Amino acid sequence: MSNMDWMILAVFVVYFSFIIGMALHFRKSKNMEDYYLAGRGLNTWVGALSAQTSDMSGWLLMGLPGAVYWFGTGDAWIAIGLTIGTIINWLFVAKKLRRYTIVAKNAVTLPEFFENRFHDKSHVVKLAAAVFFAVFFTVYAASGFVAGGTLLPQIFGISYQTAVIILASFVVLYTLIGGLKAISWTDTIQGMLMLAAVLFLPLIAMTILGGWGNVVDAIDQPGFFNLLADREGNRLPAVSIISGLAWGLGYFGMPHILVKLIAIKKEKYVHRSAVIAIVWVLIALASAVLVGIVGRAFVPDLGQAHRETVFIQMIRGIFLGDGAPVWLILLGALFLCGMFAAIKSTADSQLLVGSSAIGDIYKLANKKASDKHLVWFSRGAVLAVALVALWIALDAYDPELGGPNRNTGVMMLVAMAWSGFGAAFGPIVLCSLYWKRTNRVGAVAGIVVGGLTVIVWQYAPLVQGIEENVTLRAETGLLSIVPGFALSLIAIIVGSLVTKKPSEAMLKEFEAARKPLIED
Repeated sequence: MSNMDWMILAVFVVYFSFIIGMALHFRKSKNMEDYYLAGRGLNTWVGALSAQTSDMSGWLLMGLPGAVYWFGTGDAWIAIGLTIGTIINWLFVAKKLRRYTIVAKNAVTLPEFFENRFHDKSHVVKLAAAVFFAVFFTVYAASGFVAGGTLLPQIFGISYQTAVIILASFVVLYTLIGGLKAISWTDTIQGMLMLAAVLFLPLIAMTILGGWGNVVDAIDQPGFFNLLADREGNRLPAVSIISGLAWGLGYFGMPHILVKLIAIKKEKYVHRSAVIAIVWVLIALASAVLVGIVGRAFVPDLGQAHRETVFIQMIRGIFLGDGAPVWLILLGALFLCGMFAAIKSTADSQLLVGSSAIGDIYKLANKKASDKHLVWFSRGAVLAVALVALWIALDAYDPELGGPNRNTGVMMLVAMAWSGFGAAFGPIVLCSLYWKRTNRVGAVAGIVVGGLTVIVWQYAPLVQGIEENVTLRAETGLLSIVPGFALSLIAIIVGSLVTKKPSEAMLKEFEAARKPLIED
């Protein structure tokens, strides 16, 4: 290793040590509420930034910039959709969901909230939710491991497989130690590091290129700067715009984001957290799009297979060139840590909340288990989810590309998991909070129909195209969350209307959840 490599490694070691130290500091979890909700004690800044950093993941610094880099600003509709979804989620879901989980017997997880909300003694709602939790969170965690497998080899020259194993081991270690409190505090600090990296990198690169005008002149791709044009300069199909905007629907069903909203200490903090979160998202998403644009001019020859490395290559070109001074190398290493923070800050939340689904299933089988026993079982569940996600990430390796294949790249895996959660849980979360006629049958129907629609739409080949593996997603170009969300909502409405009305007790709880809680 060169002196530069040793300096970068030293910065990463300090970073890793800090994160583990934070986990050890917050390691005490007496019960499930402590482990999964941090005792509902997150303050304004921690609640806001931990929610948004767990949302963005390596997708913010790899997937989105890579998409804009290759396809042009026509792919920025994703960022627009996510911005709208973030705003609506904080303004219309956060406070009501936090309040209702407390009214509904202080529910700790989303499946538990559904069970308590619908007074489901059969546990069917919780079981259905837990199954889809486990499936989609495993895929989501795998996307983080794939992102790490793409990042670390670019920095240290190690193999993809080694990088994936290192990242998985690190994330599992401190998630097992600390629980949600440790994750939330570290994510808050990492959120600021991520924001600094994604904000300043394109500005520095643009300055080196001589300003915005030179960036524009260096990009000769037809329609690159046209929101309504595709890569070839043709008019962007309406289905592409709809799919981009539809990413915003996912927020209403993202358990690893919603759990941070539930865990905010007091209801009056939610509004302040919302302002912080929305500002953070606006800056982060706009900057990520700018990385893709400026990166196209700064490192124009990456090609489609390596487009998701544009952020890394820009750091190398600016900070890590031959003969760079020590201070510049250390600054570049901090930017790389910001990228790693983006990956880690989502993978940890996904493992934790994904393990809660397994914990919910276990509680159904062992109703007499103590809180202490359940906390330790949940830690084991974290390890189980991580091992399956690790297998998916390792299986994604393509020897010809030296990294993940196109069907299991960061963007593809995130799209699958995001659509799955949004379709399976988004409609039922909204109906639970805003439609008192929703009942248990409608809830189960919505979760199952939404989740299965995404899986079928994304992966099941059409009858006439089985040999070519032609799927509805490939044939229509429509993101699977669109049909999944719509069909889930229809299933909830129909299932609720054709079956028994909610009980008086359920209706009283619904009315109670509409009123502000009395808190110190």
